[in-house]
This record gives sequence, structure tokens and C-alpha cells, in this order.
Amino acid sequence: MMKRHVLLLAASLILPSLAMGDTLRLPSQARIDVQVIDTLSLNQATPSRANVLLKPWVVRKSVDSPAAVDGREASHQLPSHCLITADAHLVDGRIRLSANTLTCIDMMGDTREIYSGKLSAAAREANGDFGVTATCLASNAQGCQSVELRPAHAFQLELGQALAIEAQDNPSRRLNEQRLNANQAPAE
Repeated sequence: MMKRHVLLLAASLILPSLAMGDTLRLPSQARIDVQVIDTLSLNQATPSRANVLLKPWVVRKSVDSPAAVDGREASHQLPSHCLITADAHLVDGRIRLSANTLTCIDMMGDTREIYSGKLSAAAREANGDFGVTATCLASNAQGCQSVELRPAHAFQLELGQALAIEAQDNPSRRLNEQRLNANQAPAE
């Protein structure tokens, strides 16, 4: 009888942690290594752009890595299959990026969880400087007038507030399960 109570207690302790496994969580001030997907060009005529696409920086041991610049590594990682949207603004020859949304597909074995929601984060260089240093393409007496940020340049997003995004329904997983069950049904 005592063994049954211990098993029930153990099961009840495990259930909350399983529910938390279906949530993508990052604390406030978490730093994530990212990069632009396509080259971003801004100038005085077009000083801003909405919906710039970012993705997690694929960790490589190289001199281009943000951590290799000054030893400050990202504090957290996102699943490798993520898209982040951000608004970009040219300010004093630097690009300021404000991240707005995050969509990730986390693949663990045969299971794929989809996370999509709002994100509040600002871009920083790995040394902590606000904004991203971009390549200056044209300058005058007032400073840099045209910049370019290439995908090879990694930088960090720092979360302004904690993130908790619940896993969403994955219709393709349900369809695959239905197909698998239909294929395993005994023939009559």
C-alpha cells in the first residue's frame, strides 16, 4: 500500500515539469546570438525597415563568433529552427534593431513543437554596446550616411522582459499520427 502512495506522489511531482516542457522560456535580460538572414542596407533616404528577418547564430568556433570578439558569450540559445522579426533604424551610423516576434520549431527526435509569439528584445554587440555596428558605405561631415549589415555579422539580442510561449497545435503531427495509425490497422 505504501508503495502505491509513493508512486502516486512521484507521478504527481513529475506532471508539472512535463507541462513546463511544452513552453519555450527565457528570462529577462537573456542574451541570444543572432544574425540577419539577408543583407540589410539603410541610408538617410531609407533610415528604417520593418520586419527584418533574423535567425539564431549557428555556433561555430571562429573569429566571427560574437563570443570570440571579447569573450562575452550568449547566456541562452534558441532552437536552431527559428525566425525572428525586428524593426531596424539607422542612428548615428549604427543599426538599432528591436525584435517583435519569434517563431520556432523545436525538433526532439520525432516530436516537433511549434512556438510562436511576441518578443521584446534589443540588439547589442557582444561587448554590450547598444545597437549593431554595420559596415559604413558612404559618409560625409555629418558621419556615416549609408550602412550595410551582412549575414556573416553575428550580434546579440537582449530580452527586455521574460519570455514564455506555449507550444502550439501541430496539425502536421496529428496528420502523420492518423496516417501511421491507418497504415497499422489490421486488414480485413
